[in-house]
Amino acid sequence: MAVSQAEESHHRRLARNLNELLQELRVAQAGVQILFGFLLSITFTERYASADMYVRGTHLITILMAACAVALLTAPAAWHRLLFRRGRREDVIEVANRFAIAGLAFLAVAMIGTVLLLGEVIIGGWMAFALGGFATVLFGTLWFLWPLRERHRGSADEDEEDEADEDEDRVE
Repeated sequence: MAVSQAEESHHRRLARNLNELLQELRVAQAGVQILFGFLLSITFTERYASADMYVRGTHLITILMAACAVALLTAPAAWHRLLFRRGRREDVIEVANRFAIAGLAFLAVAMIGTVLLLGEVIIGGWMAFALGGFATVLFGTLWFLWPLRERHRGSADEDEEDEADEDEDRVE
């Protein structure tokens, strides 16, 4: 038997929210850790030794963005562990949510940098920038713009429902 949201206790809701957030972070962490390992391995190739400063600079910035993503996406686990059973679950969820969003933003920039870097090494020139631009549009749209639009649309729908409920209450 399913429990309605109204019947769900505050404590259970917080536990469920934290579990869902940690599950989402596990998915993102796997991707960013693989990306970080790939970016580190590039420095040990023969071709990297002859890379120009533009490629090296792009690579360094991309590694730094991936490192920031790792830090932000793993921080919620540390916060949870250090504040475990201290009655601070709500604080942990609020901060972890912010860290997760920021971590995804850094991961998106690291992915864009990786696409740009690979485009520069493989094709070079304006095509590399076109690939980087495509990656920017792709990640920006799928990870941020579209969900934010849906979030705003959901809020507008909820506001309309609330107003309709208030109108019904006035009529009765």
